[in-house]
Amino acid sequence: MLWHARCSLPAHQHEKTFPLRQLEKWTDWLCDGRVGPFSAAIASVLLYCLTQIVVMGLLSHFAGTGVGVDDSEQLMEMRFLAAGYGSSQPPLYTWLAILAASLVGTSVLALKIVKYGLLAAGLAAYFTAIRRLGYSNRAAAAGMFGLLLFPQIFWEMQHALTHSVAIFCFTSVLLLALVEVEKRRSAVAYAFFGLATAAAMLSKYNIVIFLAALFLASLSVRETREAIFDRRFLISVAVAILACLPTLHWNIAHPDDFLAHSGGFGAGQGDSLLETAVLALRGLGKAVLNFASLPIAIVAVAFLLAARKTTTSPQSTRWPEKLLWRTIALAVLITLVVVLAGGITQFRDRWVLPIFVLLPAALAMRFDAIGQTGAKAQGTIVFVGAVLAVLVLPVSWYMHLNGGDSRGSIVRMDYRSLYEKISAGGPVKTVVSSWFWVGNLRLVDANLIVLDDEIPDFARLIREPAVLVLADDREPPSDVFEELARAGYAMDTVHRTVEVPQALGFQPRKVTITKLHRKIAP
Repeated sequence: MLWHARCSLPAHQHEKTFPLRQLEKWTDWLCDGRVGPFSAAIASVLLYCLTQIVVMGLLSHFAGTGVGVDDSEQLMEMRFLAAGYGSSQPPLYTWLAILAASLVGTSVLALKIVKYGLLAAGLAAYFTAIRRLGYSNRAAAAGMFGLLLFPQIFWEMQHALTHSVAIFCFTSVLLLALVEVEKRRSAVAYAFFGLATAAAMLSKYNIVIFLAALFLASLSVRETREAIFDRRFLISVAVAILACLPTLHWNIAHPDDFLAHSGGFGAGQGDSLLETAVLALRGLGKAVLNFASLPIAIVAVAFLLAARKTTTSPQSTRWPEKLLWRTIALAVLITLVVVLAGGITQFRDRWVLPIFVLLPAALAMRFDAIGQTGAKAQGTIVFVGAVLAVLVLPVSWYMHLNGGDSRGSIVRMDYRSLYEKISAGGPVKTVVSSWFWVGNLRLVDANLIVLDDEIPDFARLIREPAVLVLADDREPPSDVFEELARAGYAMDTVHRTVEVPQALGFQPRKVTITKLHRKIAP
């Protein structure tokens, strides 16, 4: 009778309901299915990141293109191991890039292994933390895929960014480490928590807001407060300090490099304290909206759609949910205090990631407490997050090869051709430029020393023969001229201007090459 009823439906209704049923099955599989020992959600994320590593590596190999601004900076820095690399950024991402290069060579593949390895590890740790806190598999999947609703995660991290990927990963790992401390209270768990704290600190310095908020929130919840007041917490403190000590010493020894980009905060730009405060709040509000408005809107729609037909009484709030909501609230409060006290008026959207990284998990936990209505909302979040990630794939491949306009266009240059033109007059050991686009040359010659004016210990790193290479872009070369003068180097009066081919049919790009030589002391 049921089969007959289905078959008797009008054809157009049958055609509409079948794909919807398949999409629901796919979503349910992502939420609750398994692939061998792995959750289907985790397996999907691992497959996704592996696909990006392989496809992007192969695309660059066959198209002969380079990488974007952030990755080219890493290519410059990953030639040597150091406790710091300047540019107001901590060194962990570069250390991981050096490790990857030691395994697969200095290549686009190594860079993508680091980026997508961190992305996969962060998503997996996030999922695992929610499950370890006793919430459903569906809640864990909703929390994890909810992260992919943030444009800075599902898009920006895939075609740009480096240190922001690391901070995303290690905030998730830090949450998992806190869960393990609360669950196990063992010396190993406390050591893991200390190591995760250090990794977060060495990822990006604005993590200090998240650490302060998480610590204060943990003190307000009995379960985590008991874990913090345990004397074995000293193990966490000792491990974190020891792991961060070399970089702390480096920052003290290189204050100019540590604070190189502090001017980018736009501190005190208003004509008065009130105007500065207004500019600060406006800038922060804009960054928050750009970062979190899309996921909040999607979650709101998902909940409204689920709540139309069913109503259930929510369960009481459990301690993990209280911990997350309090951490978010405290992170917002601390950020406001820092912004107003420092008169910060310029923001980038990704800087607020430590504030809202726990938001998808908190919402997924709340939906778990609502019952069937919450489960439907969780399913919608999983579906939309997964679809967005899939839709981004071809666009991310295109951007990987094309790079877009302005600075991103550096990916299209034929760096093998440029290298041949640079070394036409003989071998070259060092290439200097006004910014780090030339880091791509290390994809051709991994032994090449590539420097710009932001690399610490600039003078000590130069090895002759050396050349200065400047592209026809908007970057002023005056800073690198000053660095060369301080290092005791002068430019030849003869310059060569060459045309470097670009991929994808773009017009060649003009580059000026000048030999460098040491000044003769008077």
